[in-house]
Amino acid sequence: MNRAELDKYINEAYGAVAEHLWESAPTFAVYRHAAGRKWFAVIMDIPKSKIGLGGEDTVSVVNLKCDPLLIGSVLKDNGIHPGYHMNKNYWITVRLDGSADEQQIKWLLGLSFDLTAKRVARK
Repeated sequence: MNRAELDKYINEAYGAVAEHLWESAPTFAVYRHAAGRKWFAVIMDIPKSKIGLGGEDTVSVVNLKCDPLLIGSVLKDNGIHPGYHMNKNYWITVRLDGSADEQQIKWLLGLSFDLTAKRVARK
């Protein structure tokens, strides 16, 4: 799954539209919940070296929130790294260069969406 395919999937499945918040990083796209405005995904183009890969060329990635109990397991999978520029206890970075499984990306995106959803207070 590449960046354009993921953007289209997020638009269709979650009704979220990319927001470009930083002039200094115009390729960074944030996706938020309509209610609560919390981020559930951030797509970026970053140097490969920032996630432990060789070279200075860039790679498209998506940051997703993940259950801390699952992070150790998913980090063993192809294309998944500790969260770039986020709390590595709660966020992962997934490469969008075909190295990660498309169905797994969609599942992790759904998990991130659920984990960041606005909580309803219990009585």
